[in-house]
Amino acid sequence: MSDRTAVTHGLEPTNALSVERVRSVRHWNEHLFSFTITRPASFRFRSGEFVMIGLPGDNGKPLLRAYSIASPAYAEELEFLSIKVQDGPLTSKLQQIVPGDEIYLGKKPTGTLVTDALKPGSRLFMLSTGTGLAPFLSLIRDPDVYEMYESIVVVHSVRRVSDLAFRTTLEANLAGDPLVEDQAAQQFTYVPTVTREPFHTTGRIDALVDNGTLFSSRIGGAQAFDPATDRIMLCGSTEMIRDFSVYLEGQGFEEGSNAKPGDYVIERAFVG
Repeated sequence: MSDRTAVTHGLEPTNALSVERVRSVRHWNEHLFSFTITRPASFRFRSGEFVMIGLPGDNGKPLLRAYSIASPAYAEELEFLSIKVQDGPLTSKLQQIVPGDEIYLGKKPTGTLVTDALKPGSRLFMLSTGTGLAPFLSLIRDPDVYEMYESIVVVHSVRRVSDLAFRTTLEANLAGDPLVEDQAAQQFTYVPTVTREPFHTTGRIDALVDNGTLFSSRIGGAQAFDPATDRIMLCGSTEMIRDFSVYLEGQGFEEGSNAKPGDYVIERAFVG
């Protein structure tokens, strides 16, 4: 882009930050984009974790924000999914990056949207809105997840059809993925839903739970959430996470953490 405002060359690493290079950028629509960056050889993370990334701020100091890692833990590059906020301190600049630009990457990934924070179960539901899909993109390409659960279900609720990032890949049940293609063909289910445009599935996630749409014959098992068998991850809007947490607690689910695994998890770093 010709009117870029970010200074993305000549960055200096720090004790907490490495400097990585942008490899690719994809603009899904005017509100949403994803990008990949180089991955340091020493960078290790668990599927579902987040890390700090950023650019120089107006004062020259790093301007950082937590982003879930969308790529699987074995990938050679790191991928992220982001909204575009025109007056956002970071995203107003970040949305203008192009391949070859430099970006800050934190050295310590962390998070609670990981299988370590969940008790064993048979069905894993990942409920997301907007860019909350990102950590689940990492998890569904992790072979270990398919060994832990019989069914893996990703629900992605967005306002418009064009907001369904990675839709083609997910609708194809990860066909062509080098490590999980065979397992995903049998165990993975993608449930996209759109709230403000016509689509084959419409309505918020809670409505899909109430009317049973979420529990297709492919998923199998109970036609409702069951704390005895189901494990649930929530990522997205604060409202969705708050409402579903209350609902799940009322159904007998207990929130898990890295220290004490439970029946469902949220990313508290994103919701406060």
